[in-house]
Amino acid sequence: MDRQMATILYLVILFAIMYFLMIRPQQQRQKKLQQLITNLKVDDLIITAGGIYGTIVKVKQDTFIIRVADNVRLEILKSSVIQKRTQKEEGE
Repeated sequence: MDRQMATILYLVILFAIMYFLMIRPQQQRQKKLQQLITNLKVDDLIITAGGIYGTIVKVKQDTFIIRVADNVRLEILKSSVIQKRTQKEEGE
């Protein structure tokens, strides 16, 4: 009986360590990214997962229309946005 309890305790501790080192931080990053996407608005500068830099021109239900150059517009999924840029980075 002691050996079974030790094995169960070991598995519980192992799962707890995995949760706090891997699963929880990923959930927090995902929540932060989702909040960022929700708060994006027209004229925000963004970077997509594909490395495209752009400025939001229009917000739709599941997509953004972004301007990537003069007279060049792309429609991207909201989920492809990974970062919001600042005005300071624009000048670099």
